[in-house]
Amino acid sequence: MVVAGLVLAGVAALVHVYIFYLESIVWTGRKARSIFGISAEEAQATKELAFNQGFYNLFLAVVAIVGIVLVAVGQTGAGAALVFAGTGSMFAAALVLFLSSPSKRGAAVKQGLVPLLGVIALAVGLSL
Repeated sequence: MVVAGLVLAGVAALVHVYIFYLESIVWTGRKARSIFGISAEEAQATKELAFNQGFYNLFLAVVAIVGIVLVAVGQTGAGAALVFAGTGSMFAAALVLFLSSPSKRGAAVKQGLVPLLGVIALAVGLSL
């Protein structure tokens, strides 16, 4: 179960790196605007906010990835703490989105399900 938790955490981290790319690198591009359902004008008006939010997502991914690496090299306590912090924060942010924006519940589920499963699998695996 520990390996499953780490794999799920890794997938969640990759998703958040992709979100970083969308929000911080290509926010005003056609693909990002289509994914987020915003106009060119809205993208331009929110560019600085999205840029910052993208880095938030990147930093959560980095925390999870560093945790995975630490567990892999035998530093289970510190690594697990970082994986829980990164993926737990990913899930918490998705939960906030789910509760605050009914129209974005699908996105919230996509953003939060894998981190939640990673937290559960890792917790179960470490408790065995």
